[in-house]
Amino acid sequence: MTTQTDVVIIGAGPVGLFQVFELGLQGLSSLIIDALPDPGGQCIELYPDKPIYDIPAVPVCTGKELIDKLLDQIAPFEAPIYSDQTVDTVTRQDDGTFIIETSKALKVQCRAIVIAAGAGSFTPVKLRVDGIDQFEGKQLVYRVRDPSVYKERDIVILGGGDSAVDWAIALADVAKSLTLINRTERFRAAENSVDKLMALQRAGKANVLFGAVKGFEQQDGLLTSVRCVMRDEEKSEQLIELDDLLVFFGMSPKLGPIENWGMELEKNLLGVNYETYETSQPGIYAVGDINTYAGKKKLILSGFHETAVAAHAIKHQFEPDKKQYTQYTTTSPLLQKRLGVEDQ
Repeated sequence: MTTQTDVVIIGAGPVGLFQVFELGLQGLSSLIIDALPDPGGQCIELYPDKPIYDIPAVPVCTGKELIDKLLDQIAPFEAPIYSDQTVDTVTRQDDGTFIIETSKALKVQCRAIVIAAGAGSFTPVKLRVDGIDQFEGKQLVYRVRDPSVYKERDIVILGGGDSAVDWAIALADVAKSLTLINRTERFRAAENSVDKLMALQRAGKANVLFGAVKGFEQQDGLLTSVRCVMRDEEKSEQLIELDDLLVFFGMSPKLGPIENWGMELEKNLLGVNYETYETSQPGIYAVGDINTYAGKKKLILSGFHETAVAAHAIKHQFEPDKKQYTQYTTTSPLLQKRLGVEDQ
């Protein structure tokens, strides 16, 4: 069975979600396909609890709060989100429409495509220790879903970026013990976060080591400790007992099948016409961090602007002979009806 919609949006990050809103205002239906298991993109994967300060009219919100608000905002348009799958093929039909097929056998026919995939699909950078992947999804994790499961546990965190340091700070008070291991004395996290981590160490609530995990020990099918080669002159080794190993080496962006769709690439980004955000392939648009053009700024608010321009361009693509008028949600009965607020 083939699902029908006006526009397929690839990517469920904040920009992809807001694209639903802007298309909905134009009276266009859409659906989203995303490689991650939950909507939110980098906001959820990298900094769900970290504050964001540059969203207009919202002095501060976390990544998760931003995504929750966007999901509420697009709810009137009832756009399905197909998660945990990638777009494998895109085929242009003789009538100008596209047939999209995904890794989970979803088949969609649409009139336009908007790529809002950030820098591509994100996968965690894995810990390279032979045999340790047998514990992945059990004691070894690359994403924290439920912090409460680490209460009164011996935790080892690997990494020196924002995610590693932020989770160390967040879990230090609930864990039985917490050790953070960074490769070097230099952290990639925000300076004030590193200061908080070091304060926890001085208070005896965290242990910060510098070195690299090169091995592990197990017993009865459980991971019991990791062997760390320390960053000292002797290259000494330390065995650190644990219940859970949390690894935050960052996310590896990959364009994936997008690379094979015949669009012009500039350093792994999609070149677009900034008047419409259409790529070199007619009918395929790109918004957010995936695109590039003169003066491009990789900011969430810039991506929001791009979705509005793209939505108007797509509407014009569908109805080239119809004059477009700019309407405002504060005064337009039509837009208010589409939002379901006409009686308020």
